[in-house]
Amino acid sequence: MTHTPLITLNDGIQIPQIGLGVWQLDDKQAYASSKAALLAGYRHIDTAVIYGNETGVGRAVAESELPRDEIFITTKLWNADHGFDQTLRAFDESLKRLGLQTLDLFLIHWPLPKKDAYLDSWKAMVRLRNEGRVRSIGVSNFHQQHLQRVIGETGVTPSVNQIEIHPDFVQSPLVEFSRQLGIATESWSPLGQGGELLHEPTLARIAARLGKSVVQVILRWHLQNGHIVIPRSTNAERIAQNIDVFDFVLDAEDLKQITHIAQTGRLGPDPDTFDLGA
Repeated sequence: MTHTPLITLNDGIQIPQIGLGVWQLDDKQAYASSKAALLAGYRHIDTAVIYGNETGVGRAVAESELPRDEIFITTKLWNADHGFDQTLRAFDESLKRLGLQTLDLFLIHWPLPKKDAYLDSWKAMVRLRNEGRVRSIGVSNFHQQHLQRVIGETGVTPSVNQIEIHPDFVQSPLVEFSRQLGIATESWSPLGQGGELLHEPTLARIAARLGKSVVQVILRWHLQNGHIVIPRSTNAERIAQNIDVFDFVLDAEDLKQITHIAQTGRLGPDPDTFDLGA
């Protein structure tokens, strides 16, 4: 079993740096993948209400018989539930589906600037944290101006900003801005959604030299850049391989070469315009 390093967030809570992502998995798949991940040594699972698999994740956690304080669970507030009271209700419903008494990390999934309710949602999340119902609160897909607004209006800095990052879309200005504020960056679609990035020649050369897979090299790149990373898989063997990335390092030349990979842009939606489900 592999033990992953912990990152200490700005509120003192520790989060395993590698977790299992369950986006696009149905409830049954999320259950099976979560069980395989926990057996492989993962202690961090990232879900969301819109994924429709909180129940499966919760079932896997319950059946693991691991102490609750050894497993870090993240879920997210969906777009239709923005607003103070709506956020509180949505949190209760997520907790019931997960079968948990407390949550480790609650994120606003998208800012929805046109709806302009994320500030009220953030205030509700601050309340939930103050009541001890969630240990840490953060955001997802927030740009710099969204972060500045919630901090300026509430004085509470998100612990995490989960954003799209992969070696051909690095978002360096936002990552650096977050670092200056003590906000941890968490990468979604860290493998570029399994597309052309997995055939990138630079990564293939590095992987061949190290005797590792391209996927393992990409995950190691995230780790060495300080990102929290949540690769997804339904294959138990690949789930185990994805966490087996602590017996090698990328040297300075490897990292330099990766910085020269052409930037292809977003694979997912733009947070400034995305409003699905609002």
